[in-house]
Amino acid sequence: MLLTQATATTTAAGESPDSIQDLSCSEFLIFRLGKEEYGIEILKVQEIRGYDAITRIANAPEFIKGVINLRGVIVPIVDMRIKFNLGAAHYDQFTVVIILNLSGRIIGIVVDGVSDVINLDTENLRPTPEFGGVIDTEYIIGLGTIEERMLILVDIEKLMSSSEMGLLEPAGK
Repeated sequence: MLLTQATATTTAAGESPDSIQDLSCSEFLIFRLGKEEYGIEILKVQEIRGYDAITRIANAPEFIKGVINLRGVIVPIVDMRIKFNLGAAHYDQFTVVIILNLSGRIIGIVVDGVSDVINLDTENLRPTPEFGGVIDTEYIIGLGTIEERMLILVDIEKLMSSSEMGLLEPAGK
């Protein structure tokens, strides 16, 4: 299944908390990992595919499932459930791979399912809560709220460029 990129609207400067001012758009692709819902900026999404055979790479970290050949491009695949320590990953008919285009590099992430694309206005965005050193919130942009739903907004580019992941060059290099 192919996802076309939607036209993005930028958040107005000064209306949102510091942690979410840097968003390049206010539209997010919402995906599930376990019982939680996460969002990534829609402009970073190239397409959505069903989970298919992945070629395992020797000595890769557990969260890197392997690679796929996507129309001649070798794409590393990261299982987000394993990366976020959310328990054993179960693959079924709802499991999908979100293909991302991050700084010109194509990367796939495995998620439990994709629900929708949501436009979040600045009044629906909340800063990341402070947890001290107990929880690493470095890759969380903020929280989105829509009615009773709480969405964890992930800075997917920052996550993929972390030294642990090593899939992208860190910003500024």
